[in-house]
Amino acid sequence: MLTIALSKGKLIESALDLFRRAGYETAGLSGESRRLVFVCEEIGITFLIVRPSDVPTYVEYGGADAGIVGKDVLLEQDSDVYEPLDLGFGACRISVAALKGEGLRDRLSSKIRVATKYPKITERFFNQRGLPVEIIKLYGSIELAPVVGLADRIVDLVETGSTLKAHNLVEVDVIAQSTARLIVNRASLRLKHEPLMELIRRLRAALATQESVPVNGRPSAARKGKKKAARV
Repeated sequence: MLTIALSKGKLIESALDLFRRAGYETAGLSGESRRLVFVCEEIGITFLIVRPSDVPTYVEYGGADAGIVGKDVLLEQDSDVYEPLDLGFGACRISVAALKGEGLRDRLSSKIRVATKYPKITERFFNQRGLPVEIIKLYGSIELAPVVGLADRIVDLVETGSTLKAHNLVEVDVIAQSTARLIVNRASLRLKHEPLMELIRRLRAALATQESVPVNGRPSAARKGKKKAARV
């Protein structure tokens, strides 16, 4: 039996929809449930419902054979896992934002203060540009930091940009695009090769045939792009 870790929150319904399209019946499994473990013996899968930031840890250390998580989490954690599929849904971007009118002001004489919940991604980005940076780790309400003078910049996930606009912030750089990914434990890929390869094959086939995967009632940006011009 395979054990698969799914991210709580906005990715879970799209993930479950994809599994159903791939022929895996997940009756009784819902993102609204408080249960954390769902044993689906008829399809040979046990699902674990965990925090997004914990999915790579469960997979890397063998608590789960596979998992579904956003690319943003993988970039931040740099986990040692196999990443066979870009699932396309949950499309957003990791962006640098600043107060409107201050986007081009880099204080070269002192460190740029950046608030984020992605300290590793942030440090790599600014170091690659030769800009000194002081990182302030926050866990929520990142967009408030420039408003109250806590930081010069923020690095955060952006989907539509409406939250930034509501706080008079504008994107000044896009660090990376993020979509949901299937990740696999490297040892499991050897020990449970056949069921995992079957899982990958069926999910890939479902992705190839479906026109869109709903995210909060809307098709993902990645899927819309593929449909329009065969681009990711």
